[in-house]
Order: sequence, then C-alpha cells, then structure tokens
Amino acid sequence: MPKSFTAGCYRLKSLAWVTVAYLTALAAAVVVIVSAEFHPVIDTLLADIAATLVIFVFGRIFRNASFYDAYWSLAPIVIGLYWMLGINYADNLAWSQILIMTLVIIWGLRLTLNWASGWQGLRHEDWRYVYYRRKSGRLFWLVELVGIELVPTIVVFLGCLSLFPILTAENTSLSLLSAVGILVIVGAIALETIADLQLQRFVEKTADPGQIMQQGLWRYSRHPNYLGEIMFWWGLWLCVPGTDAWRWVALSGPLAVTVLFIFVSIPLMEKHNKARRTGYGEYTKQVPVLIPGLKKSTSIKTQPF
Repeated sequence: MPKSFTAGCYRLKSLAWVTVAYLTALAAAVVVIVSAEFHPVIDTLLADIAATLVIFVFGRIFRNASFYDAYWSLAPIVIGLYWMLGINYADNLAWSQILIMTLVIIWGLRLTLNWASGWQGLRHEDWRYVYYRRKSGRLFWLVELVGIELVPTIVVFLGCLSLFPILTAENTSLSLLSAVGILVIVGAIALETIADLQLQRFVEKTADPGQIMQQGLWRYSRHPNYLGEIMFWWGLWLCVPGTDAWRWVALSGPLAVTVLFIFVSIPLMEKHNKARRTGYGEYTKQVPVLIPGLKKSTSIKTQPF
C-alpha cells in the first residue's frame, strides 16, 4: 500500500478525533450556557473555559497539545453566532451585523483550514509545544493547561468582546468608524491569506529547510501574517458602535492580542528562526519585525534550543 495513502488515512483518522473533541467541547459549552444565569458575556466566558478544559483532556489523553490548535480560530465563530442569533433576534439583524459576522466566519474558517492542511496527524505536535514539553518536563501539563490553552482562550475571548455590542445593538446604523473597521478587517484577512500562501509555496519549493523566506510580503515584514492577525482584532474594535463604556472594555481585546504577539509569539518565533536558519540575524537588520517601513529592527537575544 502506498505510503501517501497510508499517511492520508492516518490524517483523516486524526482529524476525526479532533472533530470528536470539538463536538464534545461544544456540548460542554451548551450545558454551561443553559445552566448559567449571569450576564450573557459571563455565561459565554464560562462556556468557553469549559470547552477549553475538554480540549485539554483530549490533549492529555493523546499526549498531543495540538488538539487546541484550531480552537482559537473556531471559538469566535461560535461565540459570535450565539450572540447574534441567541441574544439578538434574527429579524432585527442589520446588513452591517451580518457582514461583520460573515467576515469573522471567513477569518476563522480560513485559519482552521490552513492549519488542517498542514497538520500531519496525531504523531505531529507543533514545535512550540515540543519545546515547552522538553523544557518543563513533568510540569508540562500545567504549561499546556495555562500557557498553551487557557491564556489564549482568555485573550481571544477578550478580543471577542467587541462582537457583543456589534451583534446585539439595536441601533445598527453604520458609522464612519465602523466602515473604517470593516475595511481594516478585510485588509487583515487579505494580508494573512496572501502571506500564508506565499510562505506555503516557498516551503513546498525549497529543499533547504534553513533557507530564509524573503519574497512577496516577507520582503517588507518578518511576520506579515502576525501583522494581519493583530489588524483583524483592531478592526473589530473599530466597529464597536457608540461611545459608551463598553467600547473601552472591549479595548482590552486588541491590546491583549497585540501584547501576546509582541512579547510571546514573535520572540519565540524569532528564537526558533535564528537557531535554524543561517543568516537570519542579518535578515533581521534589513527587514522590520512587524510593520513595513520601520527602519529600526527589533533585536531579540536568543538562546539555543
């Protein structure tokens, strides 16, 4: 039997287990939503945490933290649809609310499919988790629970706070700021999509894994995909209607996402690249870490893995 066929069957089996895990997590979230009697946002947060704990259990059973990889891109879709259809009334929805929710769905599904297309199955675990597993030893379960799953869940939920007033507001007239926000969201999705496609094609055509990607968008930013991700959450915040206190509560979302990428995700990726790719240090002097046009490069001290 061809190896490609066997590998394909294994991937399908692995994705089937991930699907089971996510359906179980959704069931747990529904139970919490039905049982909780707080504010809808608090109820949703508790449901989100319950679902995350279910994914954590599956990850421990299969000894693969990558069970969580697609969660953070699917959760906003479920949260948004619940707020839009469960809290609001479908016959009161404005075209702007439907448009924003549609963009969230496109964003989430694209990221999820991008992950699924590259995931090799349950024998494959993201290199970040392998690094943390080796570094933390017996305490990896705590790192997995808190650092890999609960913290990202909370950060993404904070980002989703912008969706609550957007999808439940009665005054649905589109403001100039919201229009700008929608344009930022569309631009962010396009930026992430193009950057990921360019990187995917580069990896497929490059025999040397140590070669540096310096084509397309990657000529102007070392992490254009991360820039698009940060832009997406700021775009959602710009769409928050009105000027009441909720706008400032929702501001915690894009701020938390920005902090996570700048102080955790990007430094870890930079260390990884410097350890694996010859000449990456010189590349960092020529190309800005995130925002194109910034001459000054971000210098990150690295330790060998």
